[in-house]
Amino acid sequence: MTVSWSDGQEPEPKTFGMADKLRVVRRGILIIAVILVSLLALIVLRLPERAFYGRRRPLTPYIVQFVCRTSLFVLGIKITQHGQPMTQAGAVVSNHTSWLDILVLNAEQQVFFVSKDEVANWPGIGVLARVTGTMFVVRDRAHADKQTAMLTRRLKAGHRMLFFPEGTSTDGLRVLPFKPTLFEAFLAPGLPDETYIQCISAVFHAPPGEDPRFYGWWGDMSFGTHLLMTLAQKQQGSVEITYHPPTKVWDHGGRKALAAFCEAEVRSVHHRKHRAIEDQAAVMSK
Repeated sequence: MTVSWSDGQEPEPKTFGMADKLRVVRRGILIIAVILVSLLALIVLRLPERAFYGRRRPLTPYIVQFVCRTSLFVLGIKITQHGQPMTQAGAVVSNHTSWLDILVLNAEQQVFFVSKDEVANWPGIGVLARVTGTMFVVRDRAHADKQTAMLTRRLKAGHRMLFFPEGTSTDGLRVLPFKPTLFEAFLAPGLPDETYIQCISAVFHAPPGEDPRFYGWWGDMSFGTHLLMTLAQKQQGSVEITYHPPTKVWDHGGRKALAAFCEAEVRSVHHRKHRAIEDQAAVMSK
């Protein structure tokens, strides 16, 4: 997860009243408590899990799902799901709106994120990413063979690896071109022939009366400010998740063709949903 795309004017910062501040404190304490207790449980459970199952993680992902579902419940953000998450090992790709994607996409399925290496050193988030099984990659071809070997081990262990091909988060109103770099790893020799890929279209709906980009996190926006704004929001919006049918990675040719296919899949639903939102807003404004 990264913030570098910077097109468009960022929304004006909001001012918080006393009720908003109390809401931030109440929700923040609840979420932090859930994370700390669950993190302890995950560390304790991971020790015997590693001893009995090695790289496989048949137990601890349920703890991660619990944290994400509980956090979204505390925030008041509802998820509408279309389609079903795949059960096969392989790649999962999605458009990227904000840090909330981590909660939303983990809440509905058991996945492990592929993230850039520098996230491992982020305060707080880096620790959580490491203990939940995130795979960190360096965007340097000198590390390609080592990272492909690591990915092969994860896939053979039955993991579903989720990454954001846009390479950055956006305002949530658009899908940026998919970068083909990471797709190459899923086409490397030695990977299982039955490696699948599933595309996900995630569409955030802003709270009533708020900027349509409310949940987007991009450009120079501060994570702390965006987090506080989300915690303070009284009436939350929602997010629609569409799971496209999984397909074998080898059915689409090379990495560029695979990236183009996935981008088209994600765009097909994302743009249709946003056109419907815009049409509805236009009707209500008349």
